[in-house]
Amino acid sequence: MRIAFVGKGGSGKTTLAALFTRYLAESGRPVLAIDADINQHLGQALGLDEGADTAPPLGADLLWLKNHLRGDNPRIPSADVMIKTTPPGRGSRMVRLTEDDEVLRRYAVPLPGPAGARMMVTGEFDTEDIGVSCYHSKTGAVELYLNHLLDGPGEYVVVDMTAGADAFASGLFTRFDLTVLVSEPTRRGVGVYRQYQANADGHAVPLRVLGNKVTSPEDVAYLREQVGPALLATLGQSAWVRAAERGEPGPMATLEPENRAALDTILAALDGAERDWAAYHRGTVEFHLRNAAAWANRSLGIDLTDQVDPDFTPGPATITA
Repeated sequence: MRIAFVGKGGSGKTTLAALFTRYLAESGRPVLAIDADINQHLGQALGLDEGADTAPPLGADLLWLKNHLRGDNPRIPSADVMIKTTPPGRGSRMVRLTEDDEVLRRYAVPLPGPAGARMMVTGEFDTEDIGVSCYHSKTGAVELYLNHLLDGPGEYVVVDMTAGADAFASGLFTRFDLTVLVSEPTRRGVGVYRQYQANADGHAVPLRVLGNKVTSPEDVAYLREQVGPALLATLGQSAWVRAAERGEPGPMATLEPENRAALDTILAALDGAERDWAAYHRGTVEFHLRNAAAWANRSLGIDLTDQVDPDFTPGPATITA
């Protein structure tokens, strides 16, 4: 099950992505956290020391990732003709959230705390990128990874996304079973939700709002008035979160009961989602065809629509095979 945390800069989306990751890990659920934000702070929020040794960033090691994922798919003769939207087909190497998966062994690092919690990063925006490339060339690695991921019930991927409407520069925003927009009880916070909702319209994005920094019943009433049934839960001020941000997290059992209840609500909504693998794959193909027509065919000098395998759909049947 895949969940993305989005919102305007400063709304607390990274803090909430980290909190939900800790919550899943301490409850014994296997979880992979992915930092896909241009400001790479999720690792620090999850207790990794700044400057600690990490695995290669996904966005800086694309050649290996592409070669691994293409496997012996006859429609993809080389990694040079793979783009961020290239869909899997027969012969592609699908990836799992299991200990023996090569992608996890190469890119993921264990998180402090309970076993079974790991993290991957896209990588920072380097000085070499300034004036040359956009950050979405790095987040494209996450999109490619998720398009080849066979995850099942009881397995969780938590993604900290780029801020605001920046998430719509690729098809990554459609790759989740639940998208949680973190909003403060302000006009700006609600405005970002409306913008996100408008951009996501027509793409079957399961979008809900998580009110953050809520201090009064009036704050809750304001959010309910503005976003209606999209409001999933609210979180108030938290001494537990403040301590965690200082690098001193306590046991999750000591999190304020009302904030713990909000996490329970998020998990229930995520677990209640049912993925339609065929529809999910159709979305993968749709964005691939759009990218092929918009720039990739011209850039690579070939017709990338030939990469689409019409007789392939990922999902439980693929796992069995």
